[in-house]
Amino acid sequence: MDSSSRGIRFLVHRRALLLLLLVASSSLVGTSRGREAQPLPAAAATALGSRRSPERHGLALDFYARTCPAVDQIVANVTAAQYRDFPAAGPAVLRLFHHDCFVEGCDASILIAPTADAAAPARPPPPRVERDMEENRNLPQEAFDTVELAKAAVESKCPGIVSCADVLALAARDYVQLVGGPYYAVKKGRKDSKVSLAGKVRGSLPRANSTVDELLRVFAGKGLGAADLVALSGAHTVGFAHCVHVLGRIYDFRGTRRPDPVMDARLVKALRMSCPSSGGSARVVVPFDVSTPFQFDHAYYANLQARLGLLASDQALFLDARTRPLVQDLAANKTRFFQAFVASMDRMGSIRIKKGRKGEVRKVCSQHLFSA
Repeated sequence: MDSSSRGIRFLVHRRALLLLLLVASSSLVGTSRGREAQPLPAAAATALGSRRSPERHGLALDFYARTCPAVDQIVANVTAAQYRDFPAAGPAVLRLFHHDCFVEGCDASILIAPTADAAAPARPPPPRVERDMEENRNLPQEAFDTVELAKAAVESKCPGIVSCADVLALAARDYVQLVGGPYYAVKKGRKDSKVSLAGKVRGSLPRANSTVDELLRVFAGKGLGAADLVALSGAHTVGFAHCVHVLGRIYDFRGTRRPDPVMDARLVKALRMSCPSSGGSARVVVPFDVSTPFQFDHAYYANLQARLGLLASDQALFLDARTRPLVQDLAANKTRFFQAFVASMDRMGSIRIKKGRKGEVRKVCSQHLFSA
């Protein structure tokens, strides 16, 4: 989920973005975006049936009914204000939630700030946290700021009650709705992790060039299946990716010194306008969804059918026979995508929940309780 924000100044060339939209508009004619809903394909049903459920730990919609009954509204007030000022914080928070849950569970470990090096040279350096890893270094600051602001607002009304992990889950839901997606109830009751370890990150998150085999292995490790992979990838209907994640596809695909032959040639041309082969593109971002980049809808899947997937890992979902029927099904009906996305977000939000003494409730999300 590689989104961006004001922190990288949205260095998307307007001319290139317009060309991307024009490419999408012409390429999507005749795709299944406008088709009526059809029965779930047999392959899709098989994938749904084969999904292995993650562990459950007693999360509940009314977990704070007595202790902080207004928590949903308190967080929503903050996310709405942040969205007005920093629209890109929406997909950024979604990505933050994904990165948190896929590394040791939904426990706010991603929110722990890197520790400054000790002043005394004789002392060992502090352990690296998840945010120190390359996979997390370009997570936009606005996402962290949103959660900190929401947590502070909750603390002012219900001190020491609501975990940062629950605040992050609520903020992600709010942003989905704010950009046009479905509203869904969020189960609560998570606790915050007492540790954040950089070594747990590598191999836990999908990469921009992951194959479907690799993606399925990563998701299976979280108790999620092919249907969850395809539904959660739909979060790429909003947000932006850094050029570094597409340079190989548009300039030197698999060492051929040519672009990926699967990618629409006009999309290659448009992306090259924003992302030069060397120099000048480190902070530039391009939209995941070239047709409706600011709207949470199911156009992402139609893009894959039209060879307009931005990342190799996105396009692979349509190229692979195991996931193609799922892509086709969600491309055909937005309501079905919304339903699948909500169900998969619920499952992802239940991964390895910390309960009891295994967790804590931080006062400040970037600091462990014992150091706050």
